[in-house]
Amino acid sequence: MSNTLEANDSHTPMMQQYLRIKAQHKDEIVFYRMGDFYELFFDDAKKASEILDITLTARGKSNGEPIPMAGIPFHSADGYLAKLVKEGISVAVCEQVGDPATSKGPVERKVMRIVTPGTVSDEALLDSRRDNLLVALHQAGETFGIASLDMASGRFLVLEVEGLESALGELQRLSPAELLISDHITTPALVENRKGLRRRGPWEFDLETAERLLIQQFATKDLAGFGCDHLKAALCAAGCLLSYARETQRTALPHVRSLAHENRDEAVIMDAATRRNLELDINLTGGDEHTLFSVLNRTATSMGSRLLRRWLNRPLRDLALLIGRQNAIAELQHNYAFEVFNGILKRVGDMERILGRLALRSARPRDLSRLLMSVGTYPELQNELAHTQSPQLKNLAQQISTFPDIVDLLSRAIIENPPVVIRDGGVIAEGYDAELDELRNISTNAGQYLLDLETRERERTGIPTLKVGYNRVHGYFIELTSAQSEKAPADYIRRQTLKNAERYITPELKEFEDKALSAQSRALAREKALYEELIDILNNQLIPLQDSAAAVAELDVLTTLAERADALGFCKPTLTLQAGIHISGGRHPVVEQVTTAPFVPNDLEFTPQRHMLIITGPNMGGKSTYMRQAALITLLAHIGSFVPAQQATIGIVDRIFTRIGSADDLAGGRSTFMVEMTETANILHNATARSLVLMDEIGRGTSTFDGLSLAWACAKHLAEKVRAFTLFATHYFEITTLPETVSGIANVHLNATEHKDNIVFLHKVQEGPASKSYGLQVAKLAGIPAQVLAEAQQQLHLLENGEHPHAIKSSSTVAASAIIATTDAVQATSEPAAAPASPLQSGLFDTLPNPALAALHKINPDSLSPREALEQLYRLKELYAKGK
Repeated sequence: MSNTLEANDSHTPMMQQYLRIKAQHKDEIVFYRMGDFYELFFDDAKKASEILDITLTARGKSNGEPIPMAGIPFHSADGYLAKLVKEGISVAVCEQVGDPATSKGPVERKVMRIVTPGTVSDEALLDSRRDNLLVALHQAGETFGIASLDMASGRFLVLEVEGLESALGELQRLSPAELLISDHITTPALVENRKGLRRRGPWEFDLETAERLLIQQFATKDLAGFGCDHLKAALCAAGCLLSYARETQRTALPHVRSLAHENRDEAVIMDAATRRNLELDINLTGGDEHTLFSVLNRTATSMGSRLLRRWLNRPLRDLALLIGRQNAIAELQHNYAFEVFNGILKRVGDMERILGRLALRSARPRDLSRLLMSVGTYPELQNELAHTQSPQLKNLAQQISTFPDIVDLLSRAIIENPPVVIRDGGVIAEGYDAELDELRNISTNAGQYLLDLETRERERTGIPTLKVGYNRVHGYFIELTSAQSEKAPADYIRRQTLKNAERYITPELKEFEDKALSAQSRALAREKALYEELIDILNNQLIPLQDSAAAVAELDVLTTLAERADALGFCKPTLTLQAGIHISGGRHPVVEQVTTAPFVPNDLEFTPQRHMLIITGPNMGGKSTYMRQAALITLLAHIGSFVPAQQATIGIVDRIFTRIGSADDLAGGRSTFMVEMTETANILHNATARSLVLMDEIGRGTSTFDGLSLAWACAKHLAEKVRAFTLFATHYFEITTLPETVSGIANVHLNATEHKDNIVFLHKVQEGPASKSYGLQVAKLAGIPAQVLAEAQQQLHLLENGEHPHAIKSSSTVAASAIIATTDAVQATSEPAAAPASPLQSGLFDTLPNPALAALHKINPDSLSPREALEQLYRLKELYAKGK
């Protein structure tokens, strides 16, 4: 049954109320408060019952059909909300705001908050080690404006990129919990299979509206002070994002106090494929085991953990900043200073998110007790930082403030171990507020007060049978027998006459009654008011508290990197603006932690004169590990970290590209080879002479000869035109002849040896090309049946000796293709063409009997005019036809 039902007279008043609320929240599941439960109806109930594994029942009827219903206890709602949010589903939480005792008809209800995947701030709904981002994307032609907001911390960033691939790379980096896009965007790569995708009207991305909202939020005259007033597409995204955040939070966002421009030119750019292949913080199966982050993350605080993740995903090119971080790490290593800081930092709570909840006025009592514990450590941190010499650490010392007033306030106001919520009271400490203490005293000591009053009144009146009592109808009273009633003092006011007794009230007892009957509710109301006052006081110091939290998080990351460098044997790399990468004894930081065998370190030498290495060697020989470790070492150097090597000198790079592994894109209708070619095209178009490029087995997704031709051409283009620092792994041995004709290229190989028909991988990189690929030996290790291996060995022998007719025919075909391709290239330009003979020099082509091959070797392409080249092509085709 559809949720579009109207609230007509056929429904009960309560169901009419629900449907009116639901009509305003069509895109959210509505949690409708009824007593101690949140109830869900119609399609919401069906959807939630499947996701939350709760019972689907029915309540009443609509159009003659039972109304589906499901419910959850309100006190355990957080766990259910977490499951829904994880699935990318938003929830409108509808509470009872009216008084059931005075309500006529259904109790008034109102949606008090909307919980969405990108705007949650509750501790129970968040992963403490990962940023939870709300992201908006706006497309203006080829320009993509991106805005991101971490609601828990108030971090608000914008950037612009050119082209779809760049936009996808940034979305991969940000990994939004919720993505806002305009209805008019239909690009499949942006919208397919994304949890938390929210379509918004194009008018929500209006530039004028966005600028007005942002100026209002930051209380500024314009946006020039944030350095992003020229980023029109990004501002459109930011405006939509801010509007959505306000709409869902139903409150001001005081902790969102600035807008920062993320300039892509300040960072080492990585596309989506590179981030995936390098497994920075997510492995290829979607988990976080065996990632670079998992090896490095020994942070003491959750906010430090999140900052480390951000550093890894956005390495920087600011040489001065990186050297500053390096020096701080070196100082923290000295005399194991990191151990002292780590011990203090372990007592610091997740201040970023605590302060975010304070700003949103959703902070719970335990948030305040953690805040007290955290800021209580700041004087200790300052004291330790006072002894440091690193400018970076001294700067952090200045950013971390001490808050003696807050420490004093919270120490007096909050009990040591407060309950989870303020709802039932018991949070404010005794002695903090005299009125609250009195109300609590009345509530808890009413019985003793009445006994004391009875004793005093007996003494005052001289009536030993006087009683002080209470009933629900008449409240508190003083009771005298009818015979004694004539002795009642003048201040006794008759309240009730009984058969044998009279009941009275006194001004003192009436005052006590007023207090006692409402003491508990008044005490709770007073406690909540005092709690709100605390929130107000703390929010007055929100900005310095946020600045201090950011500095503590950075100190935590630097401390962690110092500990990791010491524990894992990392060295301090030399960073330089000069182009080149020089690594001695480099290691893969993840593989060396998970392998049981000793890791074999290797060197890497890149200079402007030696900027491409063609890597050959057996499968499982370590080519991929060698390539990835080069990228990870370079990346670590660009976050200011020490690196896994004996020594390293790293020239600042602008981009890191990888084309590694095979994967298809079934949703996008792209084959494995198409994905490979798309990623390769991105590299060839965007790599520069300051880029690091990793290319593994280009061309393997198609036929051997097509693949060889593509791999050859790609390597040649990267070496001659782009001149990027490139590691080019291949099984096409023909490509190892490229250094003979193209400068800047060198061959290296991963060595292995055979022992009794078995292969032993030595994992050592050596100069020169590999002598063989050991494919059959690796197949044996994989468990290929012996009979299959024996037949493969026989076929390999025939192919190597040119005896197999299918091999000869296939090779002849590719020779003709190579001839035509070469002649086409000559026709296309009057400039001298590169000699085509290099890829044909290998034994792969040596057994060709066709006369076309002999004629081809006699041709000098440099001496041919386009007309002569065309004539030679016809002649070669005739020779080829005769030789078939």
